[in-house]
Amino acid sequence: MRQNAQGEDGIAPGTRPGPPPGAAVGRRTLRSETLLVLALSLGASAVSSLISFTGALTRPGGLKDQAAHLNASHAPGRPWLDLSWQVFGIATALVPVFLVAHLLLREGVPGLRAIGLDRDRPGFDLTRGTGLAAAVGGTGLLFYLGVRAAGFNLTVVPESLPEVWWKIPVLVASAVQNAVLEEVVVVGYLLRRLGQLGWTPAAALVASAVLRGSYHLYQGVGGFLGNMAMGVVFVLLYRRWGRVGPLVAAHALIDVVAFVGYALLAGEVGWLPTA
Repeated sequence: MRQNAQGEDGIAPGTRPGPPPGAAVGRRTLRSETLLVLALSLGASAVSSLISFTGALTRPGGLKDQAAHLNASHAPGRPWLDLSWQVFGIATALVPVFLVAHLLLREGVPGLRAIGLDRDRPGFDLTRGTGLAAAVGGTGLLFYLGVRAAGFNLTVVPESLPEVWWKIPVLVASAVQNAVLEEVVVVGYLLRRLGQLGWTPAAALVASAVLRGSYHLYQGVGGFLGNMAMGVVFVLLYRRWGRVGPLVAAHALIDVVAFVGYALLAGEVGWLPTA
């Protein structure tokens, strides 16, 4: 006897309608989704950073005698191939941001606009971001110089690219990529998901700040503590402003000054550590 192609309710197998757009997503799905986003982005970076720091601790010599390189050449002596790798690395690092936008749209909210990354308030984002960058960047530089002198941090080398025409544009693009990825994932997305999972605001703040510090651990204890403190400030301001836009602007400005400033000043001033 031939099996009926339709189920008991008259609907063909595999054609049942799914939940309507914006329907509530279960806690287990949200938890798995969050872990996957982190595993594909900054959570994986945190594990890599921990392994790197362990290697630095167990290597002969002090931490300040070792270097942490941020923007290095991928094909020395082959500038066009090197540029291709640089662009590829920046582009692929932004894939988790597009994944977050997709997941937010699936939730029924307007993508990254739901966490305040849009063009609605450019003046607000830029002015707040510039002020925040000045405060955090200056304090962070002094903190880095202090902890490195005390032997708790590696020498951070923001860039070691060859002297080619695309050097500064790549450094600026790298700074913007860092800012967008970190603030979207570690602040906007993570806080939203942890809130939906029932975490208290204090617990979510700690989780976000510790994660930010963890993927900077490759720089040393100073990198971990300094970025964790920055994470606390950024979460509090995000909750006050309701937007990651100013945080992205601030982070991008801090990194642009660090990357381009190092490229221009390394070896020219005595107070800037080099490797």
